[in-house]
Parts: sequence; C-alpha cells; structure tokens
Amino acid sequence: METLEEIALCFPQLLNSSCKKPTRPHSEALIIYILMSCVSLLTASLNLLVIVSISHFRQLHTPTNLLLLSLAVSDFLIGLVVMPFQILATEPCWLLGDLLCVFYNLLAFTTTFASVVNMVLISVDRYVAICDPLCYSTKITQRRVQLCVLLLWVFSVFYAFVILFDNLKQPGRFNTCYGECIISVNGAVDLILSFIIPISAIIILYMRVFVVAVSQARSMRSHVAAVKLHRSLTVTVQRSELKAARTLGVVVAVFLVCYIPPYCVTLSGYNLTIGASANDFLVFLVLSNSCLNPVIYAFLYLWFRKSVKLIVTLQILQPNSRDTCLK
Repeated sequence: METLEEIALCFPQLLNSSCKKPTRPHSEALIIYILMSCVSLLTASLNLLVIVSISHFRQLHTPTNLLLLSLAVSDFLIGLVVMPFQILATEPCWLLGDLLCVFYNLLAFTTTFASVVNMVLISVDRYVAICDPLCYSTKITQRRVQLCVLLLWVFSVFYAFVILFDNLKQPGRFNTCYGECIISVNGAVDLILSFIIPISAIIILYMRVFVVAVSQARSMRSHVAAVKLHRSLTVTVQRSELKAARTLGVVVAVFLVCYIPPYCVTLSGYNLTIGASANDFLVFLVLSNSCLNPVIYAFLYLWFRKSVKLIVTLQILQPNSRDTCLK
C-alpha cells in the first residue's frame, strides 16, 4: 500500500499536501514529447536563421526587416525557452517550484504578446508601403521603427507584469497542492489585448491593402488595354492579383487557425472539461504560430533563401560577406 501511495503522489515525502499524480498512457506521452520537441527545435532554428540573416547582411538593414528581426527574436525566445517549459508543463506534476512556474508564464506572456504586436506593426508597415508609397520613406524611417520596437518590448514586459501581478506578489498562491503550476489572470483583458484588438487591426489593414492592390492591378489592366498590350500582359496581372490574395489569406488564416480555437475554448469555459491533453494541445497551437511566422514573413522572400544558403555553407565567415548582394 505504501508503494502504491508513493507512486500516486508527485512528492511522496509530503503525504498531506502533495498533488496526486494522474496516469497517462506511455505511448500518448511519448508522441506529445516528440512532437513538441520537434516543433520547439524547428521554431528556434528557423527564427535564428532570420535573426542572423537580417543582423549580418547590410543590405537587409531596412525598417521593414527591423520589424521582421523583432518578430524573429520574440519567436526565437518562444522556441528556445517557452516551448521547452511548456513540454515540462505537460507532465502530470510540476517539479520545478513556484518561482520557475511564474517565470515561465511571465516569459510566455511577454514573448507571445510581443510576437502578436510585431505582426500588427508589420501590417501597418505594409499598409503604408502599398497604400501611401510616395510618403513611405518619410513616414517609416529607421529611427521611428527602432523606437516602435523598443516601446513594443517595454510594453510587452509591462503587460506581462500587470496581468501576472497577483502571481508575482505571491508565487503559488493559486495552487491547491504541491506539484501544480496554476496562475490566475484576467481573461477578459487578455482576450481583448492579445486577440481581439490585434486580429481586428491585422484584418482591417490587410483587407485595405488587398483592396488597393486589386485596384492598382485593374488600373494597370486598363492602361495595358489602352496601349493595346492587353493580351500579352493580362495573365501577368491576374497572377499578381492571385498572389496578393494568397499571401494575405495565408497570413490571416494561419493566425486565426492558431489563435481562435484556444481563445474560444477559454472563453466558453470548456477548458475545464476537455482534459489535460487537449488543453496542452491548444496552448502549443498558439506557440506553434511562432514556427510558422518565419515561413510566412521570411521564406517568401528570395533574399532569405540566398542568405540561408550563405549561412549554411559558412560563406558568411568570409571577409566582406556583410556587403553581399542578396536581391
């Protein structure tokens, strides 16, 4: 009986205050660990390539790429630190203590919020570039973008501290027993600031960009018809419209797919009844968006593919590699 009791507790030496250790099928746990570990490694690796590319090559030191760099840093931290902690959080028992529990959640809120706000800033950048191209160089300067990135990270840290204030003041105050990692946040505030406002801004800005892009394509088509070259260039114009629609659709759809299910489940209250494995999957679904961001925002660019080739082949170690032409 004593052996069985010890196995069923997270901390057998604390018989009266230890949490019970729920059982989980070994095959299920193995699949979860392998999948999450692969996503974590891939997220950190892809975003590190983005960071090295933009930081090393002078040609990539532009305001837009500075936003991509900030996004890659937040997503790199998610893949390097937050995801491994989340893998440990899928264990039946949290064995790292209350302080590390709060630190993990503080870092998770900071990096995920920074990642989302970075996406909004990138949307603003592309909106100005397409809808007001003549004033882009005066409105979007390197110094202004640097200031925005600095404020973004300061606000992200401030947001995480505020929303986790009660947990920071007394770590572990919401745990019912030893072996739990439970935090309490204002769900309404988190929903509005981390989801509703950012996704609304992204959709509105990208829809405006899409409308302007289609309008410009139609104007070009009319001009082509006027000079009697309609037949030779119509296919190109149609392809540009489809490419713009696909790119914008992928950006919005991936963000929605990663963020809507967890927030909807949390808002409905069903997260208390769907089980631990499903909850772990929903949390990791949000984090996996950081793995897809470098694919969406960087892999579509030719300069990134060239820079990755130079990095992988170690040609960036050669003299004057920083001045390599990538475009």
